Amino acid sequence: MSQSFTAGTSDENRRTGQTVELLQTLIRNECVNYGTPESGGEVRNSDTLQAYLEGAGLDLEVFDAAPGRRSLVTRIEGSDPNAPTLCLMGHTDVVPVNRDGWSRDPFGGELVDGEVWGRGAVDMLNLTSSMAVAMRHLALTGYRPKGDLIYFACADEEAGSNYGARWMAENHWDVIGADYVLTENGGLHSGSPDAPFIGMNIGEKGVAWRRLRVRGVPGHGSRPFRQDNALVKAAAVVHRISQYRPPPKFHELWREQVDTLGVDDETKAIMLDESLIEDWLDAHPSASAAAHLYSCTHTSFSPNVLGAPTAMKTNVIPDHVDIEVDVRTLPGEGAAEVQAHLDEALGDLADQVEVEIIMNDPASLSRVETPLWDALEVAVGRRFPTARLTPQLIIGFTDSRVYRDMGAVAYGAGLFSPELDGADFGARFHGNDERIDIESLALTTQLWLDVVDSLWD
Repeated sequence: MSQSFTAGTSDENRRTGQTVELLQTLIRNECVNYGTPESGGEVRNSDTLQAYLEGAGLDLEVFDAAPGRRSLVTRIEGSDPNAPTLCLMGHTDVVPVNRDGWSRDPFGGELVDGEVWGRGAVDMLNLTSSMAVAMRHLALTGYRPKGDLIYFACADEEAGSNYGARWMAENHWDVIGADYVLTENGGLHSGSPDAPFIGMNIGEKGVAWRRLRVRGVPGHGSRPFRQDNALVKAAAVVHRISQYRPPPKFHELWREQVDTLGVDDETKAIMLDESLIEDWLDAHPSASAAAHLYSCTHTSFSPNVLGAPTAMKTNVIPDHVDIEVDVRTLPGEGAAEVQAHLDEALGDLADQVEVEIIMNDPASLSRVETPLWDALEVAVGRRFPTARLTPQLIIGFTDSRVYRDMGAVAYGAGLFSPELDGADFGARFHGNDERIDIESLALTTQLWLDVVDSLWD
């Protein structure tokens, strides 16, 4: 039998209801980040959170990195200036959607059959809203921690943090600086229902976005024979990158991650053998699972954007085309290794491609021998006493990397329903029909309170 969710006290149910309503509003605010300075509009979610937190006795500060790109910070002062500081950090922007792929309005925030639907429901407005509810509850009850407790609702995580956590760290570190940070994303169950593993993110792959410019010679579209068409050349570049398969490389947390999957000994041996895992991934019956496991064990390259600095026209042979590639690196890889990968992938086309760095943040990792990890273990154990907390290295990037760069210990946390399938949950990130169940919202809202209760004991 799985350790299923049971309704909490009336106070817990009231807080869960607040998390649901706040999440619905944040979704409806439609703070879509297209990666441009003028997109995002996080001021709408910041204003919503400010209105929710006002009246709880908290001092609220807002910071605008650019017009509309607003972040909000508040704190409960600690009683001991030498005690460690904890920051609950959630971003307020969401990625774009293709409405045609959705069963419901992606910005409707509808509550259907115990689930809240909408863009940002899992990435990560569920956590941002539940953190705000926990912070307000602590303030209203007069809670006084030993160390400062910060709530940071930040803009621009989805496009690289330049108008959010990165900008705040460079300009207002005195406001957001913390020893410990909890942000996205952890709390999924795996393994046996009677003694589950519950993963928490302690590290993440690096992000090394690149813009590849391919040049050609302009001409009239009526005479394409033997012409140097940049788009045709770009098509070859895209194809080569999409087919590139760097060798697998197992990071230090891979073995523990495999142990949590509940696979048989033969499968486990294959997953831990760099000479066998490639064929196994190719033959895996689940494309979604194979994609995730591949990214866990490989540097990955995804050409996702094709464009040109000037408008293209049907009857004009283009003279240059840009390709934006999402590169995710494993621990130990930097800019030189990324370039070596690109050179190998492109072969004889490499010298015809100009490479521009868009982002170049290496993989990051936080240690687990900390009071914060201990507090997470206690907090999770209150709801799931037979569970074992396991450290994970995730394949995406979060604002954790900004805090780790500044010397903080940062974990991706949360606590989700045992019934929530990990593969389904993962597919909802940036995917269609994104949604989260009320049980998970209740568990996560209570998690923050339990961690705070345990951390400074």
